[in-house]
Amino acid sequence: MNAVTGKPVPAHDPTFETAEQKQARVDLAAAQRLAVIQEMSEGIYNHFTLAVPGHDDRFYVSPLGLHWSEIRAGDLLTVDYDGRLLDGRGPLQRSAFCIHAPIHRRKPQHAALFHTHMPYTSALTRLQDQRLLPIGHTEAQLIAEIAYDDDYTGLARDPAEGERLADILGDKTILIMAHHGVLVAGRTVSEAYDRLYTLERAARVQLFAQWTGKPLRELPGEMVAHVHATITGGPLAPGVPSGHELHFGALKRLLDRQNPGYRE
Repeated sequence: MNAVTGKPVPAHDPTFETAEQKQARVDLAAAQRLAVIQEMSEGIYNHFTLAVPGHDDRFYVSPLGLHWSEIRAGDLLTVDYDGRLLDGRGPLQRSAFCIHAPIHRRKPQHAALFHTHMPYTSALTRLQDQRLLPIGHTEAQLIAEIAYDDDYTGLARDPAEGERLADILGDKTILIMAHHGVLVAGRTVSEAYDRLYTLERAARVQLFAQWTGKPLRELPGEMVAHVHATITGGPLAPGVPSGHELHFGALKRLLDRQNPGYRE
């Protein structure tokens, strides 16, 4: 139901979509199914959103009630930044709108916004010091990208919360949220998903290292900066796609074998 007109919204009709929009839907549905396989989802909860290609005022999001393992490209809702349902069937999760719409509106460079309560990163948010520590190669790639929200404010029920989070995120691409979870941003689905995956692996390694009870070996700041500059400085090799594109392409091939149907 359209929140403004009160009229029913038709089911998704791909007739007038561009090829880019159709692919965007496929990639977002794939990311949500992959998050289940890689244990980064929470059933029907949490939210991945993607700005609709060719528009600056709307995004795709899955309807509340579908398990992420069953989401198809055609299931995704199209919602504008005022919360109006423009296309698709199913309820819009209030927290998805309140967190994501303000960030999409204020930071259009972040087409993809992924919010999860994935276990290892969420475990860090329960610690007194929730920082990702500079103790290794993977961590050094991410640390410069992370902002921290140290003030838990409860469930997101007002867009003011998204505005607050947008302020804290600033020019970073990862927001670690105290007592809560994480928000990861990317220019594309592949970039955001690769970043989400890498963060969860780094959090897992840190927790394993801390569980030993032995002192941690931290990298010096100049080495952390060097690693970050190297990883963001260009492609893995001349003439090849970026690492996140290669990774996400491989993951979609995995998905085609294990849980196909997301393209529908």
